[in-house]
Amino acid sequence: MAMKTTSPLAGLLRRSPFKPIQEHMRTVFSCVSLLQPLFEALSAKDAEKVKELATRIGSLETEADKQKSVFRLHMPKTLFMPVDRRDLLNLLRDQDGLADDAEKISQILISRDMETPDAIKPLLDELLTGTLAICSEAKLMIEELDELVQVGFGGREHDKVIEMIAGVRSSEDTLDQTLHQIKRSLFAIEDTLSPVSIMFWYQIFDLLGNMSNQAENMSDRLLLFLSK
Repeated sequence: MAMKTTSPLAGLLRRSPFKPIQEHMRTVFSCVSLLQPLFEALSAKDAEKVKELATRIGSLETEADKQKSVFRLHMPKTLFMPVDRRDLLNLLRDQDGLADDAEKISQILISRDMETPDAIKPLLDELLTGTLAICSEAKLMIEELDELVQVGFGGREHDKVIEMIAGVRSSEDTLDQTLHQIKRSLFAIEDTLSPVSIMFWYQIFDLLGNMSNQAENMSDRLLLFLSK
């Protein structure tokens, strides 16, 4: 006899393939949102707080992975709607990438004693704020999926999401500039830091940059939905 699943997410999927996508994104955003307090704890040299927040990020990333697995397991082979199954899976992958990168950053910060150089702190704050903002914009887009379906991917809801997509793309361009500036600032003080610290900081910057790229990828996925 086949076992019945008791997963709430599986129940959502039976009603709408977008509901679990939205639930997953909420978990992802909760994970990503902890990056700002994580770096604040690092600047305050509060190692215990850094460790605590890294643990919470890891737990949320694990929860997002579980939701992703349930979605893949219970997703129908065919969907009677103008959205391709593969496109939904790609959207899920992009969302999951945000949580993955947040966890990677948190693990770097607890793998060794890191300190935030004063020379990069203003730009780091700007980069973090911008990264959280673009992730928030991406989350708002995902929250509109049900409304888009109800209106057949048209009307005012269509125009609203198009504006959101344009906003995400504009934010990503701005973050690219901030990323370039902070790398130049780190380059200017490389002689004052250990080579290992420099390597890890560049890795952190690249992960934050990748998160904005993932958010832009999500906007491209939604644009694909709207064009079909």
